[in-house]
Amino acid sequence: MPVSLLLRCAFAALALALIGCDPATTGQNLHEIAVLKGAITVAAPQGYCIDKKASVALGPATVLLIGRCNDQGKVAAAVVTLTIGGPASAGVLVAGPKALAEFFASDAGRKVLARDGDPDHVQIVQTQSADRGLLLHLNDQVAGDYWRAITAIKGRLVTISASGVAGAPLSSAQARALVTDTMALLDQRNATKPASPKAAHSAVIP
Repeated sequence: MPVSLLLRCAFAALALALIGCDPATTGQNLHEIAVLKGAITVAAPQGYCIDKKASVALGPATVLLIGRCNDQGKVAAAVVTLTIGGPASAGVLVAGPKALAEFFASDAGRKVLARDGDPDHVQIVQTQSADRGLLLHLNDQVAGDYWRAITAIKGRLVTISASGVAGAPLSSAQARALVTDTMALLDQRNATKPASPKAAHSAVIP
């Protein structure tokens, strides 16, 4: 099967998992949770909490929503969405950062990225390579300006996105930091080689 078709199928499956999830800040103070029958542990960045009620498991995929804790007004209001794909779904990442970047620049890739599914409604501002995947700076007509990571954990494809809330957008630096912090925590909690946010700065893909 062509690499482009494999990528399209893998990321389309993750996009479908997000349907019906309404991002919201959380009133709970849950900082860490084990999902997929304890196989993977997810932790929220400092000042943020996992909204267990808004998080869902759909077949082999899991979607977790993270928002500002109700007692942490000192951090920016934000929504972090973390989606974990099915077993072996991370196999598409062997295509490499260049192939991933080319896929997302295509109509099929931007259709997967667009919040409303319209490839003309999302712009890729910047693409950076990361240790095991890609960092994307996006501007979406529905979701606004935000960052998304494409990575892997224990053989499963993972996407992490961070954006502001209505009336309180995050700066690009804030959104990127939330994404990379969440990636690092995912690695730490699951005994994986730590992601390197600094390395991504110098590995910009044209």
